[in-house]
Amino acid sequence: MKSYDPRINRLNLPKEENKEKALTPQENWATFEVFHQKKRGEQHVHVGIVHAPDPDIALLFAKEQFGRRRVTANLWVVKSSEIHASDYDDQDIFSTTPEKTYREASDYYVMDRIRKYQQAHGIEDRKELKRKKP
Repeated sequence: MKSYDPRINRLNLPKEENKEKALTPQENWATFEVFHQKKRGEQHVHVGIVHAPDPDIALLFAKEQFGRRRVTANLWVVKSSEIHASDYDDQDIFSTTPEKTYREASDYYVMDRIRKYQQAHGIEDRKELKRKKP
């Protein structure tokens, strides 16, 4: 096997032809994505990856790597090869209705009504507004 590293090539090591051995499962660990939950009920957030031979060891490594540095309620480990994602070219699967402005709060102009009410009743701040409710 030829190395592209110039430091190895300078050593003039004897060439080992046809000596490539296959890695055993214990030598070739899988990659696991780690998700961390700060408090119960909050969402899990991706914090990094660990390499481990199986999910149990991955959970142990994740606890050591990501659980001891911060407040932790729960950890998830997921094999990286098991994660499937959509392509960025497939944006059309997310467009069901082109017009969805009725779902956004930016189209509701309530502050104009509130300011008009405040001016009509001489209210300066929100504390007065709460006290003058009928």
